[in-house]
Amino acid sequence: MIMKMRAVSPRAWGAPENLVPVEVDRPEPGLTEILVRVHAAGVNPVDWKTRAEGAFGSWGDTPILGYDVSGVVEEVGPGVTLYSPGDEVFGMPRFPEQTGGYAEYVAAPARRFAPKPAGIDHVQAAALPLAALTAWQGLIETAGLRAGQRVLIHAAAGGVGHLAVQIAKAHGAYVIGTAREDKHAFLRGLGADEVVDYTRVDFTEAVSDVDVVLDGVGGEYGARSLEIIRPGGHLVTLPDPGGLPDPARAAELGVHTGWTIVEPDRLGLLEISRLVDEGKLRVEIDAVIPLEEAAKAHARGEQGRTQGKIVLRVT
Repeated sequence: MIMKMRAVSPRAWGAPENLVPVEVDRPEPGLTEILVRVHAAGVNPVDWKTRAEGAFGSWGDTPILGYDVSGVVEEVGPGVTLYSPGDEVFGMPRFPEQTGGYAEYVAAPARRFAPKPAGIDHVQAAALPLAALTAWQGLIETAGLRAGQRVLIHAAAGGVGHLAVQIAKAHGAYVIGTAREDKHAFLRGLGADEVVDYTRVDFTEAVSDVDVVLDGVGGEYGARSLEIIRPGGHLVTLPDPGGLPDPARAAELGVHTGWTIVEPDRLGLLEISRLVDEGKLRVEIDAVIPLEEAAKAHARGEQGRTQGKIVLRVT
């Protein structure tokens, strides 16, 4: 007998109101997969961009958005040794292919998940994977951030940015962030050493001699940031490769540049959990919205003024 589940799916790619509740077949765990009963699902910019422009690859007749999930293992498939039914897990499996997080259940490879940090609830855990892994992989693995270095984080109060501030600080960096003035107290509370109001000040005049720039804005921010990075430093671009500066200019300045896209990473999740457990990383929740009202979550996110993460409550 085929089991059914609640989910949210776009009737067509386009506006937020195209997201509607649906009933679909519950997935079954395959070889080395687990079936997770989703308690909460994180909402990310990639979700509303996908909804507006269309999915990467083939997602079937009833596409289901959502990459970040936190929940409880319901079943384990053949070959799974890491988890048992009842275990609490979180992760962003299958990215950038369909994960189907906006649903009651997700089936995915067991090693795309990690145990949920014990000290936080499912809403907080669901807000972490994609944003925290983006910050971790960009700062620590791509740029090789070290203690004592100066790092500039653009869009520092956003979903990725506010986690990047804390990850950089936990690794002993001097952290500078760009954000509107009303976000400055929030960022200083997370450990930022300096905050620049990009609406009033040109950050290239306020900041200099940085070792790493994490660019979560894109566009001309990459080319402008290039001029304030020390020789041997790194510019890590997140939104799209179109924001990368002229390679010849980067070579002239001796700056490493590159576009990075987050990857599923169990070891990275374990490091993020460690920081959470040690009290060095916390996620700011901008809003918690019921699954059936995912359209409201997307409309809120697209305003570009959120502080932290939006999360859908599923169970």
